[in-house]
Order: sequence, then C-alpha cells, then structure tokens
Amino acid sequence: MNYRHGFHAGNHADVLKHVVLLALCDALVAKPAPCFALDTHAGRGRYKLDAEAAKRTGEAEGGIGRLRAARAPAIARYLAAIDACRAAHGANSYPGSPWLLANALREQDRLVCCEIQPDEFAWLKTNFLDRTPEQHTEVTVQQRDGYAAMKALLPPRGGDGTRIARGLVLIDPPYESQMEEFDTALAALRDAIARWPQATYVLWYPIKVRRALHAFHRAAGLLPAKSALIAELRVRDEDSPLRMNGSGLLVLNPPWKLDAALKPALHELADALGEEGRGGWRVEWLREPA
Repeated sequence: MNYRHGFHAGNHADVLKHVVLLALCDALVAKPAPCFALDTHAGRGRYKLDAEAAKRTGEAEGGIGRLRAARAPAIARYLAAIDACRAAHGANSYPGSPWLLANALREQDRLVCCEIQPDEFAWLKTNFLDRTPEQHTEVTVQQRDGYAAMKALLPPRGGDGTRIARGLVLIDPPYESQMEEFDTALAALRDAIARWPQATYVLWYPIKVRRALHAFHRAAGLLPAKSALIAELRVRDEDSPLRMNGSGLLVLNPPWKLDAALKPALHELADALGEEGRGGWRVEWLREPA
C-alpha cells in the first residue's frame, strides 16, 4: 500500500468527511448512553499543513484553506473543531478523523482507531500517547487491517462485558484497488450490519466519473440497513477519470434529520470550494427510513 494521507490532508474530501463526521458524533452524544466508535483506516490522526507532503500537493488550499466563515451550523461546528486543534497543536495543524472523534465523544464512550501501515501507525500511536485537556475519550490504537477489525470488534462490548448498543463505524479506505474496493467495503458492511444492526456506518468514496458509481449505489441501497443516505460534494465537472472531482459518503442508519442538517452545509461548501463556479452537491436517500 502506497497511499499517504499527508499529501491530501485538509482537501475538499476531508472537509466533506469531517463536517459529516462531526454532525454524526453530535447526534450520538445527544443521548446519555455510552457509545462505541471504530475508525478502520485511521491514518496518523493529526497532520501539519506546512509539512513537505502537504505543501507538495497544495490540496489543503482548495479545501480548508478556502473556508473563512460559515453560515450553516454544521460547517461552523467543523471550523470550531479546527480552531481547537490548532490551539492545542499549532496554527498549521489539521485534525484527522481520530482526533475529531476523540474530542467529540465523551468520557464514557470508547474509540478504537486502526491503521495497518507501520509508519502511519507509529505516528498515530505517538499522537495519542498523552491525553490533552480537550480530549475526553480514551483512545485505543491498533496496527491491523480495518476490515478485519470490523469482524473482530463488532458488536462492541463495555468493560463489564455487556453489549454497547449505539455507535459509529467510519470506513475511509485508500481505494488503491479502485473499483474492487467497493466490493470489499460492501461485503464488510453487510457482515457488520448482521452483527451490529443498530450502528451508524459511514463509507467514504471518491467521485471521478459519475456512471462508475451507479452499480455501487444500487448495491448500497440493497444492504440490510434500516436506511441509506448519500452526501456528495463535487468541486469540478465529472469529466476526468484521472482526477478526483469530488467525493461522497454513504451513511447507513443515519440519525434523524441528518439530511436536513447537511443540505445547507453542502450547498455552502459547493459554493466555497467549487472551482470556477463548477461545484455541486447532492444529499439523496438510497433507502428512506420507514
């Protein structure tokens, strides 16, 4: 595996993913019962946008670098999290999903972050050796395949052995195998839902050419979840199979009214991040809740 997220940290795909992730976390912690979160492809957890990798691509300039203020509450929540990360770790810091989850969840919640690449795992472990004052959740990091972790850790149990009913699984693979990754992810989701049907599952995916996603969307709509929602952000026209023109999230069992919260946020992101006015967005049910 050659993928390194440091080259892409803070880009338009991260912005979409993290806006939605925080909205999901806030819905989870609105109820007092403990919850469990699993980040299957965690990366290093926190990045420096002035590092050589980030500067080489400049992708953050077209993502977080274009956001100065927010009208939509979901974006304002995201920008507040960015500010908190930078207050704790420096002005050029950018939080990955492990950092966002660790700081959005509570003391009674559990978070497991998995990363298989040795060097990225070493960074992940280092970044979570010490709990900072703003971090409430205890984080466990594991060097293992994320799909294998879904089989091993779901359904999750608390320290007393009782099953944890509520939670979130984030699957953010590198798609190095391109379309084959969809088959792997869908199979992992089907198995996980059978064992932990109450959880919310989130799968990030790239958008290059729209027609290439049709089969994936059809298959996702047939998964045995109670409901299935897609949220997509595009920053340019979908006319180049060699570029990532946008990205999307498949959200299975989303919380009530998530679609209503995301629509103004994605509209605002498309306006802010779209290149030469060519941004676009979509929030659509593949299967509406009963």
